This record gives sequence, structure tokens and C-alpha cells, in this order.
Amino acid sequence: MTSAPTPFFTLTGNLLAESTLEYSRWSPGATQRADRETFQVGGKGINVAKMLGRLGVPALALGFAGGSSGAQCEAWLRDHGFTAQLFSTTAPTRRGTVIRAPGQPETTFLGPDASPDAAALRACADFLDAQPGGRVLALCGSFPGWNDARYEPLRDALARWLSRGILVADTYGPPLAWVAQQPVELLKVNAAELRTIGIEDSAEISVAALRYVITDGPNPVRLREGLGQEIRVSPPAIHEVSPTGSGDVMLACLLDAVFRQEKALRDAVSFALPFAAANAAHPGVAEFPIPLSGIQK
Repeated sequence: MTSAPTPFFTLTGNLLAESTLEYSRWSPGATQRADRETFQVGGKGINVAKMLGRLGVPALALGFAGGSSGAQCEAWLRDHGFTAQLFSTTAPTRRGTVIRAPGQPETTFLGPDASPDAAALRACADFLDAQPGGRVLALCGSFPGWNDARYEPLRDALARWLSRGILVADTYGPPLAWVAQQPVELLKVNAAELRTIGIEDSAEISVAALRYVITDGPNPVRLREGLGQEIRVSPPAIHEVSPTGSGDVMLACLLDAVFRQEKALRDAVSFALPFAAANAAHPGVAEFPIPLSGIQK
């Protein structure tokens, strides 16, 4: 960690050791030889930390890593200048492969989810309990095994964080069902993910959430701050290349705009949308040219 306080923490529950294979053209059912291969670490919290770094905002990326794939992730994060704290677990970190070819849709193959073991979850809970108050923690992505008893220490630590820090969430499945009933400062979620927990209408979200932002692909973003009226903001029209990570880029920009720049939520969404759209218009995650709106210091 840096000597100055780190304002933002991201927590990734399902880290990804991700290889990208680039082809001039590919098709299923035949042997393919790639023109180029690269490696990167994926996972929503890692993507959020990456974008925060591009905004000039320090962030500490938390996660779980195991096996040779986990060691590869640790080395990559270190070599690429991430400030990270990965908790050792017995299950190997999941692997994934991204396939790219000009003029063809990007395709991603993901390995099986890797659920953290009890010791790793306890270590993460202890780490969170040891942090000073007032920090922002973003709960990001899936957390395999969330409802299992071994997650109890982490769930309890997150509940304690609510009383002394700021909890933000962009998750889905069982953790989203838990988060939707907590007094989180900001809930950012995809409309399709809400439907997986039986929520069809934003009015069903607990009023405990002080702010929410609901994305829905190219459709208008819905948002509400406090007990005010729901507002809709349309994203910029783009030619989509890859939507991967665009929600993570948006969350990073929202974190910066709401909690550092202290913007109202509507203004924060308007600030974030051009970045998310630029990400969708380029390959990779948080690797696009910064929009003309620039970075506000």
C-alpha cells in the first residue's frame, strides 16, 4: 500500500487468469493457430481498479488466488503496477480464454468458478476489520459459494463495514440478493442481473440503498438518489466492438465522481457513460483513449 490513505478498495470474489488469442480468422471444428497471445488478470474488481488507475485515483485490489494460475495472476498484477492484496486459497484460480479476429464477434471461454476456502475468507474478513473507517469498498462480481457457512466471517465483516465505512456493490446472484437488503451507499447493477433474483422493477429494490444505478446495454440507464424520483439517462450511441468490462469501467467512474468529486448521482452517471461507451467501442478493458470530456482532478 502507498503511504497516503487508499480511498478505494475493490474486492473480487472470482479472479480470472485470462489469455487472449488473436487470429486473422477462426471457426469452430478445426485446428486454429493464433497470430498473437497475451495474458491479463480479469475479474470485475481488477477491472475497476485498473480504470481507477487511469483516472489517477489510487485503489487497492483485493481478491483470492490459488495454484499456479493464482501465482501467475499475482506476478502479473505486481509487474503491471497494481496495488493488490490476494488471499491464498487452495482451489486454483479459474482460467479463461478470449478469442479475437477482425470482423468476428469476440468470444470468451471461462473455466469453472473457483470458490475461496474458509481460511482465505477468514483472512479477508480480518483484513477488512483492520482497516480504518471512512474508506470505500466495492464488492465486485460473483462470489462462488456465497451462501455457504464458510462465507459467514466475510458476510459479518461486510455488515460491520456498513457501520464505519462506505459499501458499494456491483454483483449478481446470491450476493446481490444479500446486498439488495443492505444500506449500501451505491448499488450499480445490470437489469438482467436483477431479474435473476426475482426483481423485475426497480421499485422492489430496498429503500435502504441510498443510490442505485441500473444499466441495460444500449438502453437508458435508470438511477435514483435517496428517495427521489427515478431518472433515465441515455448512453452515447457507438459501434460496439466488445461490451466486456464496460460496466466495470462505469463503476470506476461512478466511484470517482460520487465519492471523490462529490457529484450528484445524475451528474456522476453523465460523467461515467462516455467512458463506458468508449470501452465498448474498443477491444480490451479500460484500454481505450480517454474521452474528450477528460479527467477531472
